[in-house]
Amino acid sequence: MNPSLAVIFLTLFSGAGFGLMAMVAVVNDFAIDGALSPLRTAILVALALLFVTMGMVSSTAHLANPKNAWRAFTRWRTSWLAREGVFAVLFYPLAIAYLGWVFFMNNDRDGVALLLGNVTALVGLVTIFCQGMIYACLRTIRQWHTPLVPANFYALGLAVGMTVLATSRLLAHRHDLAMVSIACSLLVAAAVMKAIYYFWIGAPSGTTLQTATGFTGGRVRLLDQGHTFGTFLTHEFSNCISPRRALRFKIAVYVLGFLAPIAILLAAAHAAIGLAVLLAPLLAFIGIGLERYLFFVEAQHVVNLYHGRMPGPLPQMHPALRATAENKAPAGKRRLVPSYDER
Repeated sequence: MNPSLAVIFLTLFSGAGFGLMAMVAVVNDFAIDGALSPLRTAILVALALLFVTMGMVSSTAHLANPKNAWRAFTRWRTSWLAREGVFAVLFYPLAIAYLGWVFFMNNDRDGVALLLGNVTALVGLVTIFCQGMIYACLRTIRQWHTPLVPANFYALGLAVGMTVLATSRLLAHRHDLAMVSIACSLLVAAAVMKAIYYFWIGAPSGTTLQTATGFTGGRVRLLDQGHTFGTFLTHEFSNCISPRRALRFKIAVYVLGFLAPIAILLAAAHAAIGLAVLLAPLLAFIGIGLERYLFFVEAQHVVNLYHGRMPGPLPQMHPALRATAENKAPAGKRRLVPSYDER
């Protein structure tokens, strides 16, 4: 798939915002580390709203006709995209009401505050689920058509949100280990979930030319490509990445997105490292951003069979396409993901 930056930012920042709101509600519900002060709760809710807004605004860059964006809300009965939009919009008045109550009443532990916080967090979690199901419901893309996709969206959103919350706690010179331990545990859980996903998509399975045509008893080969030049389908669905480059990205995801934030949080919990603790959420965002990139670029639509590409990474492409995709052009002039025209 074409790894659009607009959609990468949408899933990255909105997931972090909804996850942060959910973790604020959990911390206040169970009074973890004595719960949050009303001022800190208000600041974190405002930050969650900022993250969600950044994601939603960036998504408009992916629209061909932004003036028709309102139509996305009209198919909520059948479309996960419409459901995501409805719940994302519903999140705003609830979060603003919660923020206003906590700020003006200077109380985040009374009945109204807890009710508003939990309802807002629930709406955010439902939005994450709808966001994951946008991709998981697509039968034509094997790498997405799995319950692991919404599960990973949940794990990553909650992990990044709790990392931000724990960082704010450490900046206040509160070195209690409870929040840091929860953040590290969620980061580990997200890393394990991502490893399971990578293992699953790496298993050789999916649609082939034999299963697509029904001639499973013999060998089917493509005599000619579907098009002689690029189209919308080849631009959006024919991106690829070599296994070696994908492995490098995955290593960067684990180092930047999981291991480095855990190390920084643990170091800050035992010794004062000042503003350096801000590197934990920053590196987490960078690492998860790379994970979002891989999530899109490794997805392979079955339409690629029509253009001579077999399921799998770059070496499994049709020989005529692979010869140009692996050209030896200077690194500075090559795209990170070869386009169809270049292949």
